[in-house]
Amino acid sequence: MKAAAAAQLRLLDLQAEDTAIAQLEHRRRALPEHAAIAEAKTVRARLQQDLLAARTRVGDLQLEVDKAEADLVPVRERKVRDQHRVDDGAVTDPKQLNALLDEITHLGRRIGDLEDIELEVMEHLEAATGRQNMLAGELTEVENSMRALIAARDEQVSVLDANLGTHQGTRATIAGEIPADLLALYDKIRVRSGGLGAAALRGHRCSGCQLEATPSALAQYAAAAEDDVLRCEECERVLVRIGSVEA
Repeated sequence: MKAAAAAQLRLLDLQAEDTAIAQLEHRRRALPEHAAIAEAKTVRARLQQDLLAARTRVGDLQLEVDKAEADLVPVRERKVRDQHRVDDGAVTDPKQLNALLDEITHLGRRIGDLEDIELEVMEHLEAATGRQNMLAGELTEVENSMRALIAARDEQVSVLDANLGTHQGTRATIAGEIPADLLALYDKIRVRSGGLGAAALRGHRCSGCQLEATPSALAQYAAAAEDDVLRCEECERVLVRIGSVEA
């Protein structure tokens, strides 16, 4: 392949832009905020599940408390009515009075049992409510932290994208100055070799693979015409001569 020496030199400028673009894209992908946000989302999802379970538990326990209180109401009311009957002297028959007193005693024990049940459920409700509030607080903290991380990430991405746009524009301009066949060769090599399609030949060394050319390769480079497109014998990248080549 042949190309004007000036066009070959522009390959190095194109390579510089491609290297800058690759570095910026890597920095964009590798921002630590990406991993921190992903971790925060995982924690948030877990907390949301835990909080939903805690709220369900609080709701169930509140129903139990309401039921316990509802169970107590008629028993208390009956005990009060019976006690009024005793206090008012409305029951004069000894057998009926003893039966009424026994019922009052029984109702008192029943009330005590029901109050114990209510107290136990209320204690569980208090603990469950505390856990619910704790989880809600943790969730708020995680969401606030995540919002701050997203804002920091977006700010950095905005700066990187602006730089990317500048380099991509410069690349497009340079690429337009390079012959299509040379550009296609460069791009093919660049993709295959992990980002480096052209390298400078300074003295005896290829700046791509950092190896010195063999004497036979140097002889071929030195004998090549100015518009001959050279390839490194080791890494096969396009070699752009900087200065004269001496065998």
